[in-house]
Amino acid sequence: MLTQKQLEIEVPRIISHIKEYFKKTGFTKAIVGNSGGKDSATVIGLLSFALGKENVLTVTLPCYSKEADREDALLVAKTFGTKCINVKLDSAIDALIKATEEGYSNNLSEESIINIKPRLRMTVLYAIAQSENALVIGTGNLCEIFIGYFTKHGDGACDYNPLAEFSVDEVYQIARFIGVPEKILNKAPSDGLSGLTDEEKLKFKYAQVEEYIKTGDTDEQAKRLIERQHRITQHKREKTPVYHRIKDWY
Repeated sequence: MLTQKQLEIEVPRIISHIKEYFKKTGFTKAIVGNSGGKDSATVIGLLSFALGKENVLTVTLPCYSKEADREDALLVAKTFGTKCINVKLDSAIDALIKATEEGYSNNLSEESIINIKPRLRMTVLYAIAQSENALVIGTGNLCEIFIGYFTKHGDGACDYNPLAEFSVDEVYQIARFIGVPEKILNKAPSDGLSGLTDEEKLKFKYAQVEEYIKTGDTDEQAKRLIERQHRITQHKREKTPVYHRIKDWY
């Protein structure tokens, strides 16, 4: 947990780092997938302070999603004064699954279909970002990254991520510090895809992940699950492995 004094130091440093990164890369605009959840809301707030609200474009990307999530996303955009556009992907996901299954001559697994959605969303974000000459900003936090709770080349893809070293509880603290609405903070974290909360799907709590990261220990059953999840998702956190050719032939 961060103290009030730490928040007063850390948050301006995050904002300053965003400014510096954009200056270094030569970009002035940012694109963020706006889920209506606390992570994306926190990132949107930080970006609006760093770059100016007029330089932050937020995008809702419903795939048979709850209308309540869209309403929460609009609340976030209104709170921080950013533009929010809606790209409805219901028909696109249907067409992609149909074409894939026809070519594959088989049915896709339930989990693979769930993961198509964030990959399709990221395709849209990058298409808009390229058209706007903007960077795509990630919203994953430390706990999610540690256990690999993100889709490879989906919501795990981004050009910059200001939250990657902050735990779930710390993100909540930062969110409150910058004025994310309590309605957003009171929602149970979920992927918006499986119909389950994150903790229901994972079968352990984010607080236990944070405890394990910081101390190497937590509830024994949760520890086993966390260690397994970290181990089997290691490939998600690594640079793509390549074969290194013999160099001294030339």
